[in-house]
Amino acid sequence: MEAAMLVGLNLFLGKVADAQQMSLAGIDPRAMTVSAVIGAVLVGGYVLGCALILVRTAVRDVPPRGFLRIVLISCAVVHGVLGAFSVGLVGWLAFLVMMGVLGLLVWSLTWYGEAMEAPAQPAPGAGRPGDGSGISAEPTGP
Repeated sequence: MEAAMLVGLNLFLGKVADAQQMSLAGIDPRAMTVSAVIGAVLVGGYVLGCALILVRTAVRDVPPRGFLRIVLISCAVVHGVLGAFSVGLVGWLAFLVMMGVLGLLVWSLTWYGEAMEAPAQPAPGAGRPGDGSGISAEPTGP
């Protein structure tokens, strides 16, 4: 839903720049419109990709690792920066929404913790799982 909103906002701003014949530092107004459309596609694809990573994480119940984790961390940083900008430009409600999304992203990154990273190793001297004896069946002598 956030990706659709960001794409719609960028497309709207591109239409406004085109209809008003706005330019920035002498750039052609048509170039402003085309760059807004390209930005909309890139931002929408990025946020949609992050959503797909989170869906994959939820379905497989496996924490994101490597590149996927870096993408989610970068998405959290982007939401933090956008939240800080949105206070002055849009208002406190937009800030609260961005901080809510940031909180959910951080929660999804920290949900699994250390215990899910590596399987637990049995303690030395503990028996085989399920035998209830607590005595190892392996020889301990020289």
